[in-house]
Amino acid sequence: MLQLENITRSYGDRQVLHDVSFTVQPGRMTGFVGGNGAGKTTTMRIILGVLSADGGTVTKDGKPLTAGDRHRFGYMPEERGLYPKMKVEEQLVYLARLHGFSSSRATQNTRELLESLGLEERANDTLESLSLGNQQRAQIAAALVHQPDLLVLDEPFSGLDPLAVDTVVGVLKERADAGVPVLFSSHQLDIVERLCDDLVIIANGEIRASGSREALREKHATRRFELQAGTDIGWIRGLPGVDVVEFDGGYALFDADTDETAQLVLRRAVEAGAVTTFHPQRPSLAHIFREVIR
Repeated sequence: MLQLENITRSYGDRQVLHDVSFTVQPGRMTGFVGGNGAGKTTTMRIILGVLSADGGTVTKDGKPLTAGDRHRFGYMPEERGLYPKMKVEEQLVYLARLHGFSSSRATQNTRELLESLGLEERANDTLESLSLGNQQRAQIAAALVHQPDLLVLDEPFSGLDPLAVDTVVGVLKERADAGVPVLFSSHQLDIVERLCDDLVIIANGEIRASGSREALREKHATRRFELQAGTDIGWIRGLPGVDVVEFDGGYALFDADTDETAQLVLRRAVEAGAVTTFHPQRPSLAHIFREVIR
C-alpha cells in the first residue's frame, strides 16, 4: 500500500500542495483527477522522488520509500520521454535491462507487452515513425516492461482512440488483478469512472474527496429517481414534494423531497398500470467532480 500523509510543496511563495493525504491500495485502480494546475503531476513526481516535498511523508507498506523501492516503480510521465529514433522493441529491451533483467527475459517481457498492446507489428519501427496513439502505447509499455511493484501513470489514455483505450485498460487491469497498486490521472472522466476502484479528487492543491468509487457515489447521491411506466404518468407533475426534471409520457426523471415521497410516486404508478423501471439515479463522476471542486 502506498500512503501519502500531509504532503506540502511550494514553488517560491506559491504553495501548490496543501496537506495532501490519500492511499493507493494493492490490486486496486486509483483514479487521480483534477483540473489543470490542480497538483496532480507535482504529487506524482513527489511519489517518484523526482521532486521533494516540503513536508509530510510518502510510505509504502508503512515504511519510508527508498531508492530501491522507487526503482521498482513504473512511471509514465505526461510528456513523452522515449528516444524518438530508436526502434520500439530495442528501446523496451534496453529499459528492462537497465532494471536488471537478463537479455532473454527483457526480450520476452517486451514481446509479450507489445502483443498485449497491439504493437507487435511495429516492434522494429522507430518511435518517431509511429502515430501519436501508438507512441502513447509504447510509452505505457516502457512503464510496464520491468514488471513494476507499483504503477504511477500521468494521463495514460491521452491521444488513444476508443479501441486503443480498451486495449490499454485490459493490460492495466491485468496488473491490478495481480496485486499491483495503480495510480493514474486522466481528464477523461468517463474512462476514470469505468476503470477506477478508488478515486481521489484534487483542486487547488487540496484533496477535496477520496474513497472508493461506490462510497463516493453513495455519499453524493441525491433523491433523484427514474420511472418508466406503461401508461401516461402526467399526474406526477402535480404531486407535492416532486420536482420533475425530464418527462415524456410514460417516462419521468424526478427529484423527491423525501424517500416517502418517492415511494408514494411508485405506489401511484403501480396502481395506474405496469411499471417497467424505477430506481434512484446515481451521480456520475462528472457530477461528483463538479460538486466537490466548487
